[in-house]
Amino acid sequence: MENKVILISIDGMRPDGLMGCGNPYIQKLLSESSYTLSASTVFPSVTLPCHMSMFHSVRPERHGTTTNTYMPQVRPIAGIFEALKQYGKTCCMYYGWEPLRNIGRPGSLVTSRYISAYSEAHVDGLLTDAAFEYISAKKPDFCFLYLVDTDEIGGHDNGWMTDAYLGCISYAIDCAKRMIEAFGDEYTVIITADHGGHDRSHGTDSPEDMTIPMIFRGKRFTPARELDGVSILDIAPTVADIIGVPPAREWEGRSLANKE
Repeated sequence: MENKVILISIDGMRPDGLMGCGNPYIQKLLSESSYTLSASTVFPSVTLPCHMSMFHSVRPERHGTTTNTYMPQVRPIAGIFEALKQYGKTCCMYYGWEPLRNIGRPGSLVTSRYISAYSEAHVDGLLTDAAFEYISAKKPDFCFLYLVDTDEIGGHDNGWMTDAYLGCISYAIDCAKRMIEAFGDEYTVIITADHGGHDRSHGTDSPEDMTIPMIFRGKRFTPARELDGVSILDIAPTVADIIGVPPAREWEGRSLANKE
């Protein structure tokens, strides 16, 4: 039975950017998935607070990281990695922005790899290559693949909704397609974003910054079903539910997977 998850976070991907990037795979992907184009992230809509909320299912005022500088939790909450490790599950992470190392506690991962977005061209492809190789060989229970180019090269360097930004989304979707075609029979694949953006920035409470897409492709999800009332806080409980471990007591989100 399918009970493994690949979570792909495409940094800074707006829903209208996803639908407007021109990648022909998107319509097929949505037809095979439950999805929403109107999920809510948390405020401030900044990368590290949003990913901390994605992994810990609480808002920034609870986990304590409210900027891109990590703040140790005063009242620690288990994140996805810790919750899975507690039940003997294996987790890995591939990421292109160094501060994300803080979303998991030391010892919670069997492996991770960081490739700097500032030193490598097409880092999203390199990260996908590395994750692909490890999943092929080791079949971990949970893999987090963080793709950074849409935010860094697309949004901040060129501007949200520019051709360069849309091209980065299309490339990231090609990376996701590669993972689905190789592992989609064994893994549920979740594709999301941490925040949106406007002009060359993000972090406000505007709809452009706060609205994100989420796509869930796997046996626990009804194809071509549009979901309502979805929050970034729902990702951690959904991952735990699919893999078959209980959510952490403090988590505030809900599982979006269909009951078995």
